[in-house]
Amino acid sequence: MNENHPEDRDGTAPGRALTVADVLALPVLAAGQPQVVTGVAHLDRPVRWVHITELTDPASFLKGGELVLTTGMPLPDDAAGVRRYVDELAGVGAAALVLELVRRYHRPPDALVRACRARDLPLIALVKDVNFLEVTQVVHALLLGNQAEAMSRTQRIHEAFTALTLRGAGPEDVMRAAAVMSGRTVVLENLVHRALICEPSGSTVEEALTGWETRSRATPAGDHTGVCGPDGWLAAPVEYQGERWGRVVMLPSRTEEPAFGPEHVTVLERTAMALTVARLIHPTPWERTAHRNALRDLVEQRHHSPEDARARCAALGLPTQGGGFVAVLVDLHGADEDTEPETRLSRELGTAGVPALVGGLAPGRLGILLALRPAQPWRPVAERLSRAVLGLAPKAVVSVGSEVADLSDTPRSFREAARVAEATPPGRDLPPDRSFHELRDIGLRGLLHALREDTRVQDYTERQLGRLIDHDTRHGTDLLTTLRHYLDAAGNKTTAARRGGLSRETMYQRLRTIERLLDRDLESGEQRTELHVALTALDVLRTATTTE
Repeated sequence: MNENHPEDRDGTAPGRALTVADVLALPVLAAGQPQVVTGVAHLDRPVRWVHITELTDPASFLKGGELVLTTGMPLPDDAAGVRRYVDELAGVGAAALVLELVRRYHRPPDALVRACRARDLPLIALVKDVNFLEVTQVVHALLLGNQAEAMSRTQRIHEAFTALTLRGAGPEDVMRAAAVMSGRTVVLENLVHRALICEPSGSTVEEALTGWETRSRATPAGDHTGVCGPDGWLAAPVEYQGERWGRVVMLPSRTEEPAFGPEHVTVLERTAMALTVARLIHPTPWERTAHRNALRDLVEQRHHSPEDARARCAALGLPTQGGGFVAVLVDLHGADEDTEPETRLSRELGTAGVPALVGGLAPGRLGILLALRPAQPWRPVAERLSRAVLGLAPKAVVSVGSEVADLSDTPRSFREAARVAEATPPGRDLPPDRSFHELRDIGLRGLLHALREDTRVQDYTERQLGRLIDHDTRHGTDLLTTLRHYLDAAGNKTTAARRGGLSRETMYQRLRTIERLLDRDLESGEQRTELHVALTALDVLRTATTTE
């Protein structure tokens, strides 16, 4: 478990199973100058208890995991009897056999050595006399202390998950706690092997999720918590309303052996229980939440590396190699929340055979990342998606960024889509064969619409047209409209007079008044351009005031 404990005065680390090697290092046994005769590769076997015996058939009193201490007095004289003696010890799972070379033997009998080597049973010889009773007292005290500490840690695990459940924690909080408490990477997947949440510990998202679906399908789901599959995953089922919904998986450490202990099982079982409760408290489909979180991390570039981003998106079912990507933003102006646009748009894209991530990026705004096949044109896909959006929310605005070739470039596509959305005024007309907005639609009006809250634009507009507007307000004239007709006619006075229903002489008189009020020369192309920009900005500012 992920807890740091100093070693105790006997040299063993609390919280870890006591091994044969640990016992041999204890001062009470080290005084006998122990020599490992056979089974040196198996000194990591856990010791469950110490058993002193001078019986010819001690195995009938053992349950497995015992360190057997003997003076050798009961050993049979014949080789067959010795083999039987060792076979019985190995058969019940004894951890090791310790032989004192003081009374009957001064070196291990050859028959005993051969028998222990054949059964991979560690045989340890003690050169000097050792008080076996003291050995049992010391080891048993350590074992009982470890058990008490393990029970205490288990209690803390239960209390931590109970607290999470009582405060209504979501799945992300539950999975994060599981990773911290276990010191292992944990992954939550649904029934179709999509990894919805990955909390790494001691590894990266890339290492955890690369090839996820293939690895997951090679690991059959069980009805109970257990180690399974070729990678040795520890897995527990997660239920929802009495039916299996998915499973939570704990990945083995690359450095620690054994891979999992009883406390890891406890953590995973409590994680599965807490997720079941969280599924009831947070009924929004967790697949939608996973898409939203992945999109936000992409847009805000919060992944630790491009490889992590690719592994995470691929584990959600998005192809990340070979094709292109296009970012789409949908502003759902006045859409009914009950329409569940994310679910319906995901279904529409699925019908069209277009893999995508769909999720809310902000209130009233959806983000969609389209994954295209190699050489697949993006415009037909964007158009189909846009028409589906408008079918759900007729006032929605769909903005599309440019296509990018690599997943790591998708933030740029989303930034472009955001610029398009910002520069698109309400009611902006589009060509009859297109229902979405893109970068090429941003003209002067769109640019000014995007900059409408910039005080420099407001100040420019007021400096250019303020005196004319004030004159119209005080005198009840409409010189601003006359200026508009003149600028729209590109400085042609005859055309401007006709559009305004004025005689040419009246038009000339009004233009002179405008020049005097604004201190401008309307024959100057540059000055007409400046006024045209100011008049367009005024229209944008007035439209924004009435619609926002």
